[in-house]
Amino acid sequence: MSRNLALRGALLAGVVGFLAACGGGPDGAGGTSPGAAVADTGAIIGAVTKDPGLNAALPQSITQSGTLRLASNIQSAPNNFYAADGKTPVGYEVDIAKAIGAKLGVGVGYQDMAFGSLITSLESGRIDLTMAAMNDTKARQEQIDFVDYFTSGITIMIRKGNPDAIGGPDALCGKKVAVVQGTSHQKFAEEQSAKCAQAGRPALEVTATDSDNQNQNQLRTGRVQAILNDLPSAVYIARTAGDGKYFEVVPGEPINGGPYGIGVRKQDRPLAEAVRNALNALISDGTYGKILQAWGVQRGAVKEAVINGGS
Repeated sequence: MSRNLALRGALLAGVVGFLAACGGGPDGAGGTSPGAAVADTGAIIGAVTKDPGLNAALPQSITQSGTLRLASNIQSAPNNFYAADGKTPVGYEVDIAKAIGAKLGVGVGYQDMAFGSLITSLESGRIDLTMAAMNDTKARQEQIDFVDYFTSGITIMIRKGNPDAIGGPDALCGKKVAVVQGTSHQKFAEEQSAKCAQAGRPALEVTATDSDNQNQNQLRTGRVQAILNDLPSAVYIARTAGDGKYFEVVPGEPINGGPYGIGVRKQDRPLAEAVRNALNALISDGTYGKILQAWGVQRGAVKEAVINGGS
């Protein structure tokens, strides 16, 4: 995972056994207050048309109800968070879910619940799908299936203009780097520090804090030279903090990247296939890419939606 377990406490109690393999999102990303910047994607979603063949492939219970019951842990921009009204879910995940629903010819009904309740609620049949920046891992695949829709991983965030000339992980040798305590970011920083030392270069000076906000303040004031964060969160922060004037993200593939997956019950494989086919149609016609572009997270795009592609 990529967030401080202490911050998530009881929410993660039910899935602690799976977290070692996590890479981001609510597995990893931080909370966001209502009213954070929202992308204008109404026209993109509105242009999606129903595919009768895909609709016919849905389980009868869903075509009869006309709604996919989807649960998330709505708290992390730009994945999923509440708009300024404090009750409308928004985010690139929300938009992808709406587009999948439109392609399948059904609505999407959102439920907000604790992250640790998502898999059990899915297994019990209370919901049809989960979509909460949940990492698709082999351990989780023993319980549920995943339709992979995004690739995340660790990203390096630096001050605007890159005054410290940080172009990748190896450039962190001898640098002051901030991470959130108890996360995969901290583990990677420690591993990178050891790698630097083994190469005869200065080790990283790692500062572990309790929140992303603390780390951002340290970076802005020059007390550290880089922050390690998850790809979607880092890109979103870089675009929105100080109207994009404070930070930027080092280009390149996510470090230790892995897929986020839409969770589906093992017994509902036809639904998983329908969701995968709908998502692939959205990838092919460009809708998927437009959504990610609108939110600035196109670096995490997948070329094809697959089932259980995580490791």
